[in-house]
Amino acid sequence: MRHFLTHNRRTFLSALGGITLLSFGGLSACGFRLRGSVTIPYKAILISGRPSPQLRYDLERIIVTGSNAKVVSNGKDADLILEIVSEESTRQILTYTSTGQISAYRLNNRVIFRAFDNVGAEVIPESDIYVTRDLDFTTATVLASDQQQQQFLESMRADLALQILRRVATLGRVAR
Repeated sequence: MRHFLTHNRRTFLSALGGITLLSFGGLSACGFRLRGSVTIPYKAILISGRPSPQLRYDLERIIVTGSNAKVVSNGKDADLILEIVSEESTRQILTYTSTGQISAYRLNNRVIFRAFDNVGAEVIPESDIYVTRDLDFTTATVLASDQQQQQFLESMRADLALQILRRVATLGRVAR
């Protein structure tokens, strides 16, 4: 009996491994790959302009951990100057209940940025990036909704920073 269970277990694990390999093979065939490091044509980036402290932190974190570049604090050391022209966070009422109470908000984050190389040539003209999220709201859970809104805003800022880095990464593909 014990041999039978060991054999069944081995067969099950083999089948599971085969299914896993087929799944990964299917994912790679459609072009899916895990998010990894982004190769950008600049090694030292200066973040200038008026980013919020949170956006600056997210940009620095994503540049350092998600690319081959580093963040510098002096323009003389920078290969690329990433200027945050403006950043705006707004909240719109999305829907009301039948009694006239707010039941959902739309959170909007917008960043306008541009980039210059170390000789002052504009390599990314002034560009906008938008991120929106819808947030359900009930008056019974105001505190939880406030916490959820803060989590959404943090996630949205991280998305904006990642999109800016991806835009910088496209410069390498354009230059080739």
